[in-house]
This record gives sequence, C-alpha cells and structure tokens, in this order.
Amino acid sequence: MSTEAKEAPSGSPGAEDTAPGVPVPDRRKPRPRRRRKVLAGTGVLVLLVAAGAVVAVMDPFDDGSARPTSSNVGTSLAAVREGSLSTQVTQSGTLSYAAYGDGSPFAVINQAEGTYTWIPGEGREIDCGRTLYRVDEKPVVLICGGTPAYRALSQGDEGREVRALNTNLVKLGYAERSELDPDSDYYGSETAEAVTELQDALGVDQTGTLALGDAVFLPGPLRVTKATAKAGTRAAPGSQPAQATTARRQVTVELDPGQQSQVKVGDRVEITLPDNRTTPGRVSRIGTVARSADDKEDSSAATIPAYITLDRPKDAGKLDAAPVQVQITTDGVEKALIVPVTALMGKAGGGYVVEVADPAGPRRLVPVTLGMFDNDTGLVQVSGDLAAGDQVVVPAS
Repeated sequence: MSTEAKEAPSGSPGAEDTAPGVPVPDRRKPRPRRRRKVLAGTGVLVLLVAAGAVVAVMDPFDDGSARPTSSNVGTSLAAVREGSLSTQVTQSGTLSYAAYGDGSPFAVINQAEGTYTWIPGEGREIDCGRTLYRVDEKPVVLICGGTPAYRALSQGDEGREVRALNTNLVKLGYAERSELDPDSDYYGSETAEAVTELQDALGVDQTGTLALGDAVFLPGPLRVTKATAKAGTRAAPGSQPAQATTARRQVTVELDPGQQSQVKVGDRVEITLPDNRTTPGRVSRIGTVARSADDKEDSSAATIPAYITLDRPKDAGKLDAAPVQVQITTDGVEKALIVPVTALMGKAGGGYVVEVADPAGPRRLVPVTLGMFDNDTGLVQVSGDLAAGDQVVVPAS
C-alpha cells in the first residue's frame, strides 16, 4: 500500500501545516456567537468605585439584596467596628507667651522721677507684688491688673485699679478675705493697712498710700521680652524701661475659612511639641477680626486666630516662638458604627451604599446613612442594615 499523503481538500490546511497523526480542525464550522451584555430598561443604576475594583448593577426597585458584579482584583475587606469617633482640625501653630490679642508685647511705662538703677533682663519672670525695676534704688512694684496707673491712690479712692490692688493684696497674703473684699473697688482702711504690709515687705516707707510711680499695673505675672532702657539712664514719667508678655503659655493657630465654623471655645487640643512630646490644652479664645498674612484684601485668604491654653504649661519648658502641631477635637460620638470612607459608593440621585461580603452567601449592597467624618483617619459613621464585625469591600491599599 502506498504511504503517499492524500491531497488536502480545498479550504483545509495543506500538508505542510500538519503533522502525521494530528487531526486537522474543521475550520468550516461556524464559531459560536459571543453573548452581549445589555442593560435594558430606563431604571438601571450603575455604581462605579473610583478605584475601578467594583462595578455594581442594581435595579432601583431592588431592596438592596441584589448581588453586585465584583472583581476581587484591587479590593480587600475591612471590618465594620463599633466605638467612639471624633472629628479633628489639624493645623500648625506657634507656642509662645500670651500678651495682647494681636501678639504684641506689653509696654512697661514708668511714672517715677530719677535714674534707673536696675532693669530686668530678657526672659526674667516677675510675679505679682514683686519688684519690676528700680528708680533711685527704690523698687517699683508690679500690681497685676488691666487698668494702667494714672494717679496716686489713697484712702477714700474708688475705681478699677483699686479693685485690682485689693485682689492682689488678698492673693499675696497681706490681708485676709474676711478683712478685705478682693472684689471691692473701694480704698478703705483695710486696703491702707494691707498696703502698709506690702511696703514693709518691699523695704520702703510705710505710708499706706501708693504714689504715682510706686507701682506698675499690668496683666501678670510678667515675662520680660526686651529691656528698652539701661541702668544709669534717666527715668522720666512716660518712659519705657522694658517690654513684656505674661508668663502664661499659649499656642496661637491661624484658622482658615473652612475651619472657623468647626472650632469653638473649650474644644480639647493635643499639642505636639518640637521634640515630638504631646501635651493637652483647650481652646481659650477665638479672635473676631480676620487678618491676612500678606496684608492683602483677599477675604478668601484671611484667617482667624485661635488661642490655646496648655493644661500642663511646664511641659513646654522655656520654648518661645516655637513651631508646634495641634489637633483640635471639634466633635465626637461615644458609640458609632464605623467604616472606612473608601467603602462608600455613591448612588445616582444621591445617597450611598457599601458592599458587604457575607461569609455564607453572595455579596450584597447595603444603603447607609452617613454621620460624623474623621478626616484624619479616613473613617465615617454609618447607620443601616449593618452590624459590628460585618466585612465591607474597600480598594486594596
């Protein structure tokens, strides 16, 4: 028998394309048609996750149990958890000492005649009732109060500076509260007696009166920031021997327009110091006048200063004009269902769903209502047909 190969039929591969014993495919058979997916109807909703990992097709009349068409590529699961959630404003700030509202220092104004014989140096802290500087070796005492000295004070006088004097005398122990009302604005015999005790402690004549120039009234205790006069120079009424701030530690933060409505007095603050230690504080005051760093009239760039008081001022040491980071907690809930923000998928017409991976069944889309956001951690409070421990689909990190 001849072993010569038969001629290949028309339309079939030639002998040169086949090997002995290998069946020749019939290419004349029609290929099966691919099925095209068609989204029919006018009410079909298509949800796309930004990461491109999940595509959900859901009928608007469905109860949310429809199984989404999902791709596991580029996704992972995150557990729904129950716990506390808070919102924060994170901002840079400056740690310094409190002074005037705009940050400028207090001017120490002298009213005594003579020669400066001692002026405190930069960084020196002066307590209420202590010597602030000396003129002709006579101490000029610091009385902590907001009304500047403008007259001599003696028995029978009344005024705000008298109230400050009475408050100081009681706090410093020169009079008992039962003897002298610290809130009284009257200079009575009890005040005169307490002033005599103060003058005795200072080593000056015990007159029971305060001459103009015997004291400087400023908010204090004070911290000297600059000596503007030198010992040996003339001390004239109205001259300025020094500048100062209070000794109270303070952090100033400039809030941008988007943060101003969130922060309020009393909000808790965590302050990160330059050495990465943290210390707590509170928002004590919020400015009322917007200001721009470049002095341009651009309302969108204007900021409002917020002032933060440290709960433990000793943590800050002697740092001044130091950059710090602050995290202001503006709101919080004690018990919330929490999911990552990246688990949210938007619905056409508004609202959100999350995709829940049930261990014993198909994945399902669950409509959720949003609550509080924590932008720093990327978490959000949700409510809906969810429970702690449920697994929701999120883009893979």
